Formats: sequence, structure tokens, C-alpha cells
Amino acid sequence: MSYQSAFGITAAAISGGAVPLSSRNEQEPLQTIATVLCCNCGVPIDGTSGLSMCYDCIKLSVDITEGIQRESSLNFCRNCERFLRPPNQWVSAQLESRELLALCLKRLKGLAKVRLVDASFIWTEPHSRRIKVKLTVQGEAFANTIIQQSFEVEFVVIATQCPDCAKSFTANTWRATVQIRQKVPHKRTFFYLEQLILKHNAHRDTISIQETKDGLDFFYSQKNHAAKMIDFLAAVAPIRTKKSEELISMDTHTSVRSYKFTYSVELVPVCKDDLVCLPKKIARASGNIAQLTLCNRVGNSVHLLDPQTLGTMDLQPAAYWRQPFSTLATTLNLTEFVVLDIELTNLKKGKMSLADATVARSSDMGRNDSTYYVRTHLGGILHPGDTVLGYFLSNVNFNHELWDTLDQSKVPDVVLVKKSYPRKKKNKGRSWRLKRMAKEYNEMEDSGNSMSSKQRQIEQDRVERDYELFLQELEEDPELRSTINLYKQANSQNPGRQILPKDSKMEGIEAGDVDMGDHKMAGVENMDVDRAKDSDEDGADDGVSDDGSYEGSLPEVGLDELLDEIDELTLEDGYHEE
Repeated sequence: MSYQSAFGITAAAISGGAVPLSSRNEQEPLQTIATVLCCNCGVPIDGTSGLSMCYDCIKLSVDITEGIQRESSLNFCRNCERFLRPPNQWVSAQLESRELLALCLKRLKGLAKVRLVDASFIWTEPHSRRIKVKLTVQGEAFANTIIQQSFEVEFVVIATQCPDCAKSFTANTWRATVQIRQKVPHKRTFFYLEQLILKHNAHRDTISIQETKDGLDFFYSQKNHAAKMIDFLAAVAPIRTKKSEELISMDTHTSVRSYKFTYSVELVPVCKDDLVCLPKKIARASGNIAQLTLCNRVGNSVHLLDPQTLGTMDLQPAAYWRQPFSTLATTLNLTEFVVLDIELTNLKKGKMSLADATVARSSDMGRNDSTYYVRTHLGGILHPGDTVLGYFLSNVNFNHELWDTLDQSKVPDVVLVKKSYPRKKKNKGRSWRLKRMAKEYNEMEDSGNSMSSKQRQIEQDRVERDYELFLQELEEDPELRSTINLYKQANSQNPGRQILPKDSKMEGIEAGDVDMGDHKMAGVENMDVDRAKDSDEDGADDGVSDDGSYEGSLPEVGLDELLDEIDELTLEDGYHEE
């Protein structure tokens, strides 16, 4: 090799370039890679790796998934639809969800010795009680040899019952109860409270709901669930609470005690549209408002209204219970009047307008010429010829200690409360409905009272009458409707009122038997609101003519106020109708 050629090869090597083949020594031997044949299929492989089989044959002959379970089981509670996460935790997981996939992988034994690459569900029939998962793993077959394999695992879903559901179906397994009571002769307050509880889903932690004569009992498995219910009730209603506890058992060695807690909740016995006579001390402390007031609204406090001056006050529960008092008259004592003339004044407060009206009792029409000149807060909605409900105080005497403290010369003859709408019994129907809670009747209390079948029927009629009055209040008060959820009537075609036949059946969310005679309900139901009986015992008109049309200015509930029931948005409407 000459000096120039050697210098060129060295320069090319320093500059990083390739050495031309012509510059190599033709007598220098070429280096070749050693290859061997696969002992199984005969394919040439690299002999320096020390393997005698190719990669494909190793995958076929070596199983890195050996020792991993191919079958397993999952415990599933059909009542609460939760899966068991060992050792004793129950979790909610939807089918083919990440939570269910993680639960399945944790149930497999031997998965720790390989590397998991991928996991996915294989579709199975939902009723087959089988869940299949496809897994892809990587593992070391020989030294410095990693292969990847896929396999399927089948899980059998075993139906069982979780401890929480077992307690709910067993008597006297509760740890805390909330007893709600109100000493009034009707149940309209509890109907409204029921709708508030359903709207805010405040009953989700209850294991049982029991209906009693004077209220409701909510049972819980944990004390903190009952405390959450107490906080909710204090936010929506004027209440006072008393707590008591009962020792169930005690371990003498560890001094661990088990208690049952009872929360007694009493609602203020003042309802909407009640006539209230305030004590002088409370009236003076509230801006010197008149003692004779109307209950305008009930929230977490009692809102009172003076119909003579439009003065208002908020009576807090703490102030009421320091000096409790009863109402003078309730809505059961309302009398119907006819507006003969009305004259507005300049005083206006919100939606209320003060007016001077001349009214006469409906029962006096055609008999005498007795009229009454009153001042009312309903000037914005009353017109001559309208019917209105009010309290007739002329020549009345209440057996009430606060009534005697009033100056009788300043007591009005009539206190108007609300406008009345003509109603008729037959062809009733509404385009909306309410959802109801599943309640159990307290049979022990019923047996203790030894009520006859006739007394039960009278009590049932009274409850249905109160429910119909509550529905009428919802129709007449838009502010009251805005606080609850109203749902569209099933199979309602016309946007207005729906006139249903009398023999139409109730439709519920779940299949459940309804036995109103024993006051039992199974499942959460959507009761048709037109199933309640008419509340007017004297045969008052409903404003519906024989052809189904409505007369007068009966309030209507707009479609924009109604909600669609999610469970009814299916393609199998014919199946549900059957």
C-alpha cells in the first residue's frame, strides 16, 4: 500500500467518512455472523444468543401465563347493585367500567409475576351472569428472552346480599331514627316536605321510612346519616330537635358501648293561610306589627302578613318555641265570599296590592243583603264577581287566651285569605304528577289503637282529601311550585289538561303493589295526581263542563315547569303499557 493511499484512509477515518471498498485489502477476510437452525421449525436464527428455538416457537411452546387464574367469581348484591371488594368493602361499579375492570384484576392470583400490557372486556349477555376479560401480558421465558401472550379470564357473578341490605330487611337493626311530628289536623305540610326531600334526594341513606298517624319516621344505619337529615330539615322547615340515646350492649372488658339514637323533630304548628294571633311581646319586637296576622309562607321560618297594612315579619323557630302559641283558625274554617266591589289604594308591596273590598257570604246570596267592607292584600287579583275564601270573624268567639287580649273594636269582620276557583268533581285530570316516597304504615301503632275498618276508611278519605287540597295549592301558587319537581303526565298528548277515564290505572317507576287500604306502598311510585278524591264535601263545582272543557280562570301549570321522567324515555312504550 502506497503512502498516499494510507494517508487517504486515515483522513477518511478521522473525518468520520466510510472507507471505500477499493481501498480495502482484497486479501483481508470478511467477518460473517454465525447462524443455527431452529430445532423445531428449521428457521435460521442468530447463534450468538444461545437459543435453540426461534421466537415464534418459544411463544408456542412456553406458557408464561401458567399459574394465573382463568376462572374467578364476583359477589354482587342485587338490591343495592354493588360488588364486593375483599375483605368487606362494597363498591358501586357499572358494567364494562374502569372500576369493575380494576376489581376483576385484583381478584386474579398470580398476576404479579408478569407485566400487564393491556386489559379489556369481551361482550357477554347481561343476563348470563358472566364477565369475560381479555388480558395481554409480557414475561421472561428464558434468560434475556421476553415474550408477549394474550389469554381470557371468565368471572362468574354470584348474587348475594350485602350486610347493609340484610339489615334493611331485618327488623330493629337501625342505629338512628328521625321522628318528624306536627300537631295539626291535616297532612298538607308532610306532603310538601315529602316533595322537598325527593327533590334534594335527602332520603338516599335511609334503610326504612315508616308512616305514622302524626308524621313520618326515618331509620338509618349510621348516626351521621341521621344528623345530615336533621341539618336538611332545619334548612327547609321551622323545627326544634330533641336527642335521646338508648344503651343496647356493652363489652365489660373493653368498655365499648353500642347505642341507638332517636331524634325527635317537631314542626311549628303554623301552616300556610292560617289565622294567627301573636303575643304582644312578639308583635312589639317585630316592628309593632298587628297581633292579628295571616301566615303567608312557611320556610325555615314562619312568614306572617298583616292584611290591613301589608306589614310582614319573619318568626324564627327559636323565638316561637320560647313563647309557643296555637293558631286561631286553620284552612278548615274558611268561608266563601263573593266580591261585590273593589277599590285599589296606592299602597303596593311586591305582588300584593292593598285594596278596599265589599264582599258578601255566598250562603247569604238571595237570603239577605248583609255585606261587609274589608281591607285586603288581594287587590291585584280580585275583581267584582270573583269568589274568595276568608275567615268570618263577625260575632265569633275563639276559645283562645290571646284572642281575649285583642281590642275587639279593631278586629275586622272578615279577613280575606285567597282567591277561590270553581271546581267540579267529574272529569278531573291534570297534565302533571308528583313522585311519591315508598312508605310503610306503622302496623304496631295501628293495632294498638284497634281501629275498625270504617275508621280506617275515614282516615284514608281524610288523607286523600288533604292531598287533593295540596295539589290545588300547587296549581294556584307558582312560587310554591318552583320549590318542588313536577313531572309530565304519562301518555299526555294535549299540552293542556288531560282528562283521564275513571278506571285508568296508576303508572309507577317500578313494578310495585299499592294497597292504600292498609297504607302500604312497595317501590318508589309516580302516583297520578288525579287519583285523589275531591276535597269538597258539599258538591262544589270544579269548573269543568260535561264535554271536558274548563270554565272560569282556573290556574294552569305550564309545560316549561314540568320535567320529563328519565325512566320513561325508552323505545319500548308498548311494553310498559302492557
